[in-house]
Amino acid sequence: MGAEAKPDFRCFECGDLFEVEYPGWSQRKGNDRPNAGALKWLWRERRCSSEALDHSGVWRFRELLPILDSFGNAVTLREGNTPLYHLPRASKALGIDQLFAKHQGMNPTGSFKDTGMTAAMSVARERGFEWVACASTGNTSAAMAAYAARAGLRSLVLIPEGKIAWGKLAQAMDYGAVTCQLKTDFDGCLKLLIQVVKEAHIYLLNSVNPYRLEGQKTPAFEIAEALDWNVPDHLIVPGGNLANSSALGKGFRELRELGLVARVPRISVIQAEGANPLVRSMATSHGATLVPVEAHTRATAIRIGNPASWRKAARVIQETGGWCLDVTEAEIAIAKAELGTEGLGCEPASAVTLAGLKKLRAQGAVDPKETVVLLLTGHTLKDADYTIDFHRGTLLTDEETAGRETEIRGLRRDAQTVEATVGAVLAAMKERAG
Repeated sequence: MGAEAKPDFRCFECGDLFEVEYPGWSQRKGNDRPNAGALKWLWRERRCSSEALDHSGVWRFRELLPILDSFGNAVTLREGNTPLYHLPRASKALGIDQLFAKHQGMNPTGSFKDTGMTAAMSVARERGFEWVACASTGNTSAAMAAYAARAGLRSLVLIPEGKIAWGKLAQAMDYGAVTCQLKTDFDGCLKLLIQVVKEAHIYLLNSVNPYRLEGQKTPAFEIAEALDWNVPDHLIVPGGNLANSSALGKGFRELRELGLVARVPRISVIQAEGANPLVRSMATSHGATLVPVEAHTRATAIRIGNPASWRKAARVIQETGGWCLDVTEAEIAIAKAELGTEGLGCEPASAVTLAGLKKLRAQGAVDPKETVVLLLTGHTLKDADYTIDFHRGTLLTDEETAGRETEIRGLRRDAQTVEATVGAVLAAMKERAG
């Protein structure tokens, strides 16, 4: 990492976030490069291995993760190896044949955070920390608490009071974290936590930790592998604290540097309209400056107004020729329900990717012949109340649904109360069939 980092992983000189780099990778040519065919074969064979570390979709790519002195220190819950689903209904509706969803909600604690947490927690254990900590809107706390329990470490979670889905809070509590609800938002929680880790010997595990991003880059490897070591034309990612887009960009860039793939996909970031600081930054200064916003969205995982990794995200959007746009609460809810019709559940924040793709397609920014991958970041059971409220018709306000009532009504599937008779059940089926 070159220079020395403070406990909050910022440079003493410039104050910017650190990033893990491997000197010389980009300069390796010809015989100095790793044998791409041998690595691809090795990574595939590890999926059939009986070794515990090989069962991880992160650590089976460990040749590209030289962050530990000993891989015996790796803390794993068999994360990664998540499915890449084709989306036939959305493909037909949008006129894009090759449309897929990489479902990171199929990780052990139900979100993409597990891929980063296995890497950073392993570093924490190897370095002898007894306590780890994070501020969280939910998914990070669940992942950190689980991996800390697995590693035999103690964990501290700071969350904004009343602004976290119960399914996520329950996980942190169940895995034994010291959980503190603070009367502030996520950004206030993170600000306080940074003060705490400067006072005590506690390892910070928010996405400012560069080792988190090393784990979170590995879905790029899985996507390329699933597409027979081609890469999609376009990868669309939700935008919250903005580390995930930069991590995936880093993963694809390293694959290209090592000769494992020929190019890097276009990477776009989608935010909620009420929590869109990067959208505003790109529109006003082309990502040169960012003004924090007071975040408001029901997609709690991306309810972040002052994202730590905005510079990295802006850079990867610009370098890959991607876009950054926002979507409304109604557009998020509709897209989530549409993914449900594919048999795929996801948390609300994940659905911004489909909502964003619909806008990009309408603008002519995505060609029908392109291969597009949507990143789904969390499992549907992370926020079951959101789903229930949508189908009961209590999620959105009249103002939010204006002009889209028919579309929303066609997607709602509220549970019905019927008489306990065959006739009543058949009548309900007939009514639903139209």
